Amino acid sequence: MRSTRPVETIDWHTGGEPFRIVPDSPAEVTVDGLTVAERRLVAIESEEVQWVRRLLCGEPRGHADMYGGFLVPPDDDGAHLGVLFWHKDGFSTACGHGTIALGAWAVASGRVPAPADGVTDVVVDVPSGRVTASVRTGGGRVEDVTFTNVAAYVHARGVDVATSLGTVTVDIAFGGAMYAVLPAAAAGLRVRPRDVAQLIGVAREIRDELNAARAADHPADVRLSGVYGTVFTEEVSPPRPRADGGRLLHQRNVTVFADGAVDRSPCGSGTSARAALLAGAGELGPGDELRHESVVGSLFRARITRETTVHGKPAVITAVTGTAHAVGTCRFTVDPRDALLPGFVLR
Repeated sequence: MRSTRPVETIDWHTGGEPFRIVPDSPAEVTVDGLTVAERRLVAIESEEVQWVRRLLCGEPRGHADMYGGFLVPPDDDGAHLGVLFWHKDGFSTACGHGTIALGAWAVASGRVPAPADGVTDVVVDVPSGRVTASVRTGGGRVEDVTFTNVAAYVHARGVDVATSLGTVTVDIAFGGAMYAVLPAAAAGLRVRPRDVAQLIGVAREIRDELNAARAADHPADVRLSGVYGTVFTEEVSPPRPRADGGRLLHQRNVTVFADGAVDRSPCGSGTSARAALLAGAGELGPGDELRHESVVGSLFRARITRETTVHGKPAVITAVTGTAHAVGTCRFTVDPRDALLPGFVLR
């Protein structure tokens, strides 16, 4: 038995994907003198922190696709807050939809002061680096949030992977975490709800094969190594010119992350990885827009703000715009007589 104290959460969703915010995080991850990346390692090793994660993520308080974050101190005074992202299998290194939700919550709650009309930058330290959520307000309400990510780049192209549906060819890109990206049609599937169960199975096979082959080792930080998610894509409509002279690309995707969790949003960090691949192929440049649609029909709009170089590779800084909405506040209690504590995941 771990802590029996109640846990207060504030629940939001970004494009349909849940984000459970925990302001009063376990003490082990809020001590002074650590970076957010170091706090993630503490969380992974701490039985107490893992217990609270499982309590909030697993059934009956959550579900197999629940997602959330522990608020922690930032690395320094240059950021407003830090966050440790979690899901049913552990702690991730990046989360675009979570950053969008955090930015919206920080402004809506008054934690970060903002004008009734304008744009306010909420700076967040995450395990993969420092990111910014630019929150646009109108009439005193949050209208949308633009998430400026860490640099995204192509890690590898044309990697063949044997699956139960045949051999597929994937590209690997970094967008705060490593993603394997391929057309859903390569597996004989579509980006649609009826195909999700099969997509989960194929995604697990792709992740396991690539990780066994160490095909997604990060060039500088072992903590960021390994395929975190598999992004299945399909084109909604051919690229077309916009009135401002740029091009509009409209694509659909479903991202399967961790061990079979499905992102209901278009996936913020996965969208950054996708943008890096499109940029590397000359299909998306500064002035262009990627309209990225999720499996449930929600939209992110992504653009490249500038080009750069990371670890000797061409890279891009992406800005991803989406919306987030409050769902509710919760006070989860713990009955020490409950034989199913801290919870379970049926799928």
